[in-house]
Amino acid sequence: MSERTESATQVFVDHRELLFAIVYNILGSVADTEDVLQEAWLSWTGRARRASLDAITNPRAYLVRIAVNHALARRAAITRRRETYVGPWLPEPLLDEAGPDDSTDRTLRTESVSLAMLVVLESLTPLERAVFVLNEVFGYAHTEIAEVIDRSPAAVRQLAHRAREHVHARRPLYRAHPRVRRQATERFVEAALGGDIAALMEILAPDVTVWTDGGGKAPAGLRPVRGRDKAARLFAGYAARRGAGLDIRYRRVNGDDSAVLFAGESPYAVMVMDLTPDGEQVSDVYIVTNPEKLAHVRRADETDATDATDATEEEHA
Repeated sequence: MSERTESATQVFVDHRELLFAIVYNILGSVADTEDVLQEAWLSWTGRARRASLDAITNPRAYLVRIAVNHALARRAAITRRRETYVGPWLPEPLLDEAGPDDSTDRTLRTESVSLAMLVVLESLTPLERAVFVLNEVFGYAHTEIAEVIDRSPAAVRQLAHRAREHVHARRPLYRAHPRVRRQATERFVEAALGGDIAALMEILAPDVTVWTDGGGKAPAGLRPVRGRDKAARLFAGYAARRGAGLDIRYRRVNGDDSAVLFAGESPYAVMVMDLTPDGEQVSDVYIVTNPEKLAHVRRADETDATDATDATEEEHA
């Protein structure tokens, strides 16, 4: 590797977590995000081989532009895949995996919006979603976004306005305190997987919706299940399967306390709950069982996961 390429690679590595976070929120897929980052790295180092990068005064902005444009191109392929997808499609869950490489930069990876919000973002156009993510999640100004997506600031403001109106109409800006979320999540999981129908009926909202994404590769319904009674019957089946050896770990998924089910050492499902505004009941349940979307999920020690959650609660207190 030449000195020029080696220097370019280090610059890319320094910004990789930011790029990962932005692209993941645009695509909702860990696998596609990794592919896009590889494409962005090839574009960046290819330029370094052709000419010096000294003329690029803001490498961070340049890399974000490369990554976002590769992500927008990738959206077309994702849309084509979804046209033939079996059953409901959910974003690929992103687990907050603690590790020895934890750092301030690494926390950018957990700046992803909730799984429920990612579902809403799927209804935006690719450009609207990119603008929303850059502006609302990462705080980029309209003028900065204009340079990233090669549009005028006026066009970006219009895209941002449409995206905000659409998102806020479907999902009010409310987020329960982490401790409330954790308590509600544990109550729900204990009732649902413990077969306590009475407790389950109390915590489920009357109009609760359960979305199960198996992709035709794992047990899952072909349509969302709506209503408390139907949802309770669905979870009775999960309770029966737990008796066959499913193990529960509470983990943070897309920034929220959630449940990850394991069959032995293999991930069986990721369950993410969305709460009503008062935080008292579960309004939506998102269950990912597609093994392709769980390929990066690893089993971790329960104590470590609990400690990580407690630390997050202290940050929000």
